[in-house]
Amino acid sequence: MKRILMITVLTVGAASLALGYTILERTPAQNNRDDEKAIERVILDGIGAFNRHDAIAGTASFTEDADFVNVYGKWSRGATEIERSRKERFETALKEAKIKLLELHVRFIRPDVAIAHEAHELSGMLGPNGEKTPAQRELSIRVLVKEQGKWLVTAFHNTVVRQQ
Repeated sequence: MKRILMITVLTVGAASLALGYTILERTPAQNNRDDEKAIERVILDGIGAFNRHDAIAGTASFTEDADFVNVYGKWSRGATEIERSRKERFETALKEAKIKLLELHVRFIRPDVAIAHEAHELSGMLGPNGEKTPAQRELSIRVLVKEQGKWLVTAFHNTVVRQQ
């Protein structure tokens, strides 16, 4: 009787461990997919705000201490400064500009930190004399952090992709 009890306990214990391992293995993958979708939504919402020339909505997903570097190397620090800088650009060179998403790749560094590489085409930008410049391909990198269950951009760097 003791032997049957011991075999039953060991069998149930092994099955519980296997089930627990399976659940643990599935949960991060599902969380990653849910988090990836949430990050994609942050980026798509940012592109939508850019295309509407809405600096407030465009910076709503930034941390208070975020950094933003544009294609010209202008470094804005903090959500308030980023919003102010974007608003100025939307009133001048970017007032007719639109972004078209080309590629997006998300990579998780930790469960609460991710890097997003996003390629897009920018069209409708105005040059110094008010003329429209040719469309250009740009590549941005964003570092996102998950705070209180919400993904936020803490660093953003944008660069022009040169044709070779």
